Order: sequence, then C-alpha cells, then structure tokens
Amino acid sequence: MKFNVSSTKLFAQLQAISRIIAPKNSLKILEDVLFELGDNMLTMTASDGETTIHTSLDVENLEGEGKVAFGAKLMLETLKEFPEQPLTFQIDNQNFSLNITSSNGTYSLVGENGDAYPQMASEDKDLGSFTMSAEVLLNAINKTLFCVAEDEFRPVINGVYFSVQTDQAIVVATDAHRLVRYINTSVSAEQPVNFILPKRPAMLLKNVLNKESDEVVITFGEHNAQFQFGRTTIACRQIDGIYPNYSAIIPQVNEYKVTVDRQTIINACKRVAVFANTSSSLLKLALSENTVTVSAQDIDFSTSAEEMVSCSYSGAPMAIGFKANFLIEMFNQIETEEVMIELSDPQRAALILSPENNEKEDVLMLLMPMMLNE
Repeated sequence: MKFNVSSTKLFAQLQAISRIIAPKNSLKILEDVLFELGDNMLTMTASDGETTIHTSLDVENLEGEGKVAFGAKLMLETLKEFPEQPLTFQIDNQNFSLNITSSNGTYSLVGENGDAYPQMASEDKDLGSFTMSAEVLLNAINKTLFCVAEDEFRPVINGVYFSVQTDQAIVVATDAHRLVRYINTSVSAEQPVNFILPKRPAMLLKNVLNKESDEVVITFGEHNAQFQFGRTTIACRQIDGIYPNYSAIIPQVNEYKVTVDRQTIINACKRVAVFANTSSSLLKLALSENTVTVSAQDIDFSTSAEEMVSCSYSGAPMAIGFKANFLIEMFNQIETEEVMIELSDPQRAALILSPENNEKEDVLMLLMPMMLNE
C-alpha cells in the first residue's frame, strides 16, 4: 500500500484520537492506532477496550488497500517534528513494515497485522437516536465533567448522566459532595432516553468537539452509546445501573439569597484559602447586611485570614462553611459578572447560580456544606 498525505493534517487527527489510548493496556495492540486504507481515504481507529474512536481523512495517489496497526507514541513523536509538507507512506502488506518519505529523509518502522486489532462488540439493541449541536454537547460536558466522581463502590456516579426528554435534555454529574444539573430546551428526543456516559469518553468528546461545528448524532442502545459528527465516530460502553435521584437533594425553598461580584469573591476566596487547614481546606462565609466575610484558619500553625466583600444580602446573619477548592471551582463555572448563592440553613446544601437567565439553557450547581467548629 502506498499513499501521500499532509503531515500536519495527519498529526492533528492522530493526536486527537490517541487521547483515548490508556497508559497501560491488557492487550499490547491497543497501544497502536489502526490504519485502514480504501477509496482514497485513510481511516484511523484508537481504543482502550471500552471506548473506540474512528476518524478519516483524504489521501492522494492511493495504491492498494488493507489495514495495519502502528504504535501511536512513535508515530506521534515522528509526525510532530515535521513542518507542513506532503509525506509518502509505503506499507508492505506481508511484513507490515512502513517507510515514511519526506522532502529530506526516510523513516522506517514495523507495525502489526490490522486483523488482530479488536473490534468493539456491536450486538446491542438499537433504542433510537437524537441530535445535538456540537456546541451544546460541548457546553453540557464542560459544565458537568468536573463534578464526576471516582468511586469504586458507586460506579454509577463515575460518569455524566444524560436524560433526554421530548422537550429538553438534562445532563447531570455528582461526586456526592457537589452536583451540577445542566438543562437545554433546544434538544429533544422522540422517546425519553437515559444513559450514563463514562468519564474517559466524556473527556475525549470534550477534546475533539472544540474544533467541530457539525451536528452530533447520538445513537444509544442497551449497553453502548455512539456519537457521530463529521468524519468522526466515538462508540463507548455505557455505565450500567440506575443513576441516583438527584432531584431529591436539591433544596426547593431557599430564603437566603446572596448576589456578589463573581471575580471579587473568587479572588477573596483564593487569598484567604492560603491560610486554611491543609487537610480540610475549610472556608467560612459569614453573611450580614450587604457583606460576606470570607475567613479561614489553621490552628496547628496559628495562621488565619479574613476578608470582607460587598454583596447584595438582606437576610438574617448566618455562617456556613465550604471546601475552598470546590467553591472556587464552581464560581469559575459561572460566566456572568455576578454569582448568586441560595441558602436555607448552614447544614443544608447551597445552590450556586447565575443571576441572569438564559432562554434555552439553565445551569444549577449544588455544594454540600462543611461543619463549622463553633
């Protein structure tokens, strides 16, 4: 087999799909990328055994067809050093050796038989499909992925939960300490569908959707989910199980509402958090008339800090504690100039919201409080 291809286009595609390759694989061939040639097109496949991604690009002067697998790491390290130029790939179908010829040199390596590359099981009952724009899907993943758990005892919260109804899509993630619920009314399905997308394929989608503007067709079955856009297809195993009833922990009545400049409260929290106990990272927010006082202390080292921030608040004085990095991370997810915190009491979850409503999009973040030693 022989073909010509742009060095930068090949590198960009290969770099995107190789993100799914796990550092350690039970099968050595999963450290490779599968090359399939035919119809003047190169199709590349990468997999970690649970998630598989296919993408294709046009090649020129193709001679022959077939498939062969090459080590992803070596291929990437070779291609990243090339400036934009046409490369000639010549593959021996018998011993799977590869010669890459550039304008100034020749590079040789040996691959493996492409027929040995594992294929993802396709025996799955097709339950339907729906469409999302790449922008909406990327936004949903960006808003929720940071809250996904890594809990070996509760695997159902180790992914992003999709619940697509006839009038809206709900995307949720939680690690039992914090929760994000993203709703978009521009997405719908003919029949309601629910599935849990594992963290690794969610991270892969986050990386590859950045440069996409196409619609994403999502096909789902009993065990698998598939995302197709442009010339790329990502297929993965769903997480089996029933997602927790997240709605039950969202407080519906919150009489205490605080509105504060987002960047000001972020900066104050970052400065004060330096003085928090390293094991707990506890930040205390004390609310009074139009003021929130951010404080932290570490008794072991006799250090403390306190900073007052102006806000809009007219309720009764109260104090509540949060894990500093969780609170700052949630504030960073808000895109408006101000952030709203809704509270019921110091022992119940706080809601972190944008005070400005979006016509088709709604993001609710929930953070569990920490016990204050007072």
